[in-house]
Amino acid sequence: MKNYQDKVHFWGRIWMLSALLMLLGIPLFISSMLGVWPEITPLLQGWFITAVIFWPVTTIEVFTFSPMLGSAGTYLGFTTGNLTNLKVPSAMQAIDALELQAGTEEADVVSTIAIASSSIVTTLILALGAALLFPLTPLLEAEILSPAFNNIVPALFGALGVVFISKAWKIAIAPIVFMLIIFLTVPGSTDLVGVMVPVGVIIALIVARILYKREKL
Repeated sequence: MKNYQDKVHFWGRIWMLSALLMLLGIPLFISSMLGVWPEITPLLQGWFITAVIFWPVTTIEVFTFSPMLGSAGTYLGFTTGNLTNLKVPSAMQAIDALELQAGTEEADVVSTIAIASSSIVTTLILALGAALLFPLTPLLEAEILSPAFNNIVPALFGALGVVFISKAWKIAIAPIVFMLIIFLTVPGSTDLVGVMVPVGVIIALIVARILYKREKL
C-alpha cells in the first residue's frame, strides 16, 4: 500500500501542477496572441476579493474532504472541481453502498473509482449540454422548472443526509440544530457554507465523544 500511496502522491502532484499551468497558461496565451492585457490595479483588486473568500474555504475543504475522498480521490477531486455538489456525495454514496469504512484501503479505491466515474459523466453531460444548449434554451428557461433548478443541491444533500443521519441520529441532532439557528438568524450566513461544514464536523465530533463517554452510543 505504501508503494501505491507514493505513486499516487508523485503523479498527483504532477497532474495538479499541470492543471494549474494549463488554467493560467490559456488566458496568458490568449492575451499574448491578441495583445490585450488587463490593467494591474483592477486585476489585483479582483484577485484579492476572490482570495479572501476562497482561499480559507479551499484550505478548510482540503482538511475536511481529504479523509473522505482518499489519496487518489483527493487529487482527482480537487483537480476536476465541484467537490461539494458532486465529488464528495458520489464518493460517500459509493462507500456507503458497499458498506465500507471511510479511510480504509478499500474505501480509498472505491472513492477514486466513484470520483473518476462522476468526472467522466460530468464531462460527457457538459459536452452534450453545450451541443444542445440552443435547442433546449426555451425549456431550461421555462418558469415552471425554476424551483427545481434552485433546489438541486438541497435535494441532493437532503437525500444523502437521510441515509447518514438515520445511522447516527443522536450525533446529528446538535450540528443540525446549530446550523438551523445560524442560517435562520444570521444574515448572509448562507455565503459561508464552506466554512460552516468543518464547524459542523467539529460539533459532531464533540457530541460523539460526549455520548461515547456516557455510553449512549
